[in-house]
Amino acid sequence: MSLFYETRSIYENKDEIPAIFASAANYMEFLSRCKTERSCAAYFREKAEEKGFRPLEKGSALKPGDKFYLLNRGRAIYLGIKGRLPESEGIHLVAAHIDSPRIDLKPCPLYESDGLALLKTHYYGGIKKYQWTAVPLALEGVVILQNGQTVDIGGNGYTFCISELLIHLSHEQIEKSASKVIEGENMRVIAGSIPDMTVDKDKVKSAVLKILNEQYGMTEKDFISAELTLVPQYNPAELGFDKSLVGAYGQDDRICAYTAFEALMQTEAPAHTALVALVDKEEIGSDGVSGMQSRFMELAISRIAPEENLLEICNQSLCLSADVNAAFDPLYPAATEAQNSCRLGHGPCITKYTGARGKSGTSDASAETMSYFTRLFDQNGIRWQTGLLGAVDAGGGGTVAKYLANRDIETVDIGIGLLSMHAPFEIASKADIYETIRAFHAFLK
Repeated sequence: MSLFYETRSIYENKDEIPAIFASAANYMEFLSRCKTERSCAAYFREKAEEKGFRPLEKGSALKPGDKFYLLNRGRAIYLGIKGRLPESEGIHLVAAHIDSPRIDLKPCPLYESDGLALLKTHYYGGIKKYQWTAVPLALEGVVILQNGQTVDIGGNGYTFCISELLIHLSHEQIEKSASKVIEGENMRVIAGSIPDMTVDKDKVKSAVLKILNEQYGMTEKDFISAELTLVPQYNPAELGFDKSLVGAYGQDDRICAYTAFEALMQTEAPAHTALVALVDKEEIGSDGVSGMQSRFMELAISRIAPEENLLEICNQSLCLSADVNAAFDPLYPAATEAQNSCRLGHGPCITKYTGARGKSGTSDASAETMSYFTRLFDQNGIRWQTGLLGAVDAGGGGTVAKYLANRDIETVDIGIGLLSMHAPFEIASKADIYETIRAFHAFLK
């Protein structure tokens, strides 16, 4: 037994590289298809049904080994497998979120100015606003038309952009603080420039509305009953000469949602009922009916075990809050504390606490919970590491862990380290994707 704690790169074992790259290829295909929480939920539902999962309706009776899911308003999904043990002995839950920082359209977004049609926006989640200018953006989401028909806007091939001020005229701009270089209200998206010569005013706006009407049956009023968002248009890429890394939008936290889902798909006849919760709204506080703070989880458990006491189930359950962490970045070493930071390619990161300003806003996992997971991973040959979210007082953040712990469920954060978190192009290691699936599977099985 070693007296020292140390981690090593998973890539040191060359024999595993083909399996690592194969796993990452499937993950990248998922990311290229799923750029909103709705598309993620639909993807997971489709793939789960192919594996024999069925909707869990009210009054359904489950027997050990049964596979089920509950879709929450198209924006979140719970998937599970009935265990051999009664739920009164606890559920093994993995919770991740499928929303990511993005640019949302306002309810009345379209206007014309100086020969351009523009869209007004409101950013979603914590972003550095200057990172989203001069980036090709795709429009994704749904519109509910006045006749009640739902129209999917995704995958339409249109490209949009927020313009950037040229360097030649940026003398005053570049003197501003980073938070003020781009003002939120000025994040207007270019939507067209060809005028409609059949009208007397707002000619370019009219031309855009005609395109929307011909393509989707929309009128301007239909923007009000829509969920439309702008996300980076580019697909995931393999980074580096060795192609060992994945660069993509939305890896926070779809990388953990995907690995949790894959781990569940590999699970058969678990001892404890295995449940994977893939939820919405984490980036803005987990509020709302599709967020982790809603009562939908209680609804799901009540359908899984209608005869059991909900409070007793929660008290005996164990949760792995699957969210990303900040990997050590050699370009910004002062932002983290090296001894307590995770590294790319060293496996899933166990995070005892997140929060900020004296651990505020965290559940702070107990020593017993930390011990359970470290021993579980060691027993299953999982390469893992530990890390915190940055240096003390450097900033901070949170996950869904505290909302699950507040339900009296022992919870710890375990996820994958990223570089450039919340940027339009985040970086992860293929090796961590592979090993995190193995880690989550060890817990769920």
